Amino acid sequence: MRRIRIVIADRHPIVLQGISSLLSTQSDLAVVASCGDAASCIQSIRLLVPDIALVDAAMSDIRLPDLLALANAEGQGTQVVLFADAAGVRELQSSAIDGSCLVVGKDAKLETLVATLRKIAQNQRFASRSASPGELGEEPQAGEEKSLTQLTGRERQIMRLVSEGLSNKEIGRCLKITDGTIKVHLHHIFQKLDISNRTVLAALAISRNELHLEAREIDASGLPQRDPAGAK
Repeated sequence: MRRIRIVIADRHPIVLQGISSLLSTQSDLAVVASCGDAASCIQSIRLLVPDIALVDAAMSDIRLPDLLALANAEGQGTQVVLFADAAGVRELQSSAIDGSCLVVGKDAKLETLVATLRKIAQNQRFASRSASPGELGEEPQAGEEKSLTQLTGRERQIMRLVSEGLSNKEIGRCLKITDGTIKVHLHHIFQKLDISNRTVLAALAISRNELHLEAREIDASGLPQRDPAGAK
């Protein structure tokens, strides 16, 4: 089963954690990045190419036209859903009416939010299926995978450990290298992937694991599997 990949962005850490926890209880939804500022949000959308970006409409450092331009760029295919209070919903109705984004009230029930996200993803897949029959065989994150091939084995190890929430000192202890060496590796990783912080790096690592998991699930359901023991 291909999960609906979601980037969420909100200026309040507690809200971010709450939304992420609630959505994570749904087996068909996967939060691939939680962002507390505009830069992380934009980078996550650009690099992770999620199905949906659920963004706090009140984030002062994010410009809606820029966000929509990125989401609607060729090959992106991300639907923007703005999370707004009652006043914000009224102000954003024009954008919602012309179809450039959807607006969900912050007082909406979890069931309503989840149903909305599922409906959006269903509509996106129906449209892409008619335009691209090989949907399951093609990875929309091809650019992401290409970027990851630039990383060395050590850099991939560090990327994985960052995604597990380890600090530089903890990573250094695991790999038996100094804190300074970790910083140098991170600098190189950020340059190669064109990102600027650990949040986006962790999200990218998690997303890559999600994609590989989905591929294994498709293989398991559609192809006969050899017994590893018999392959020896």
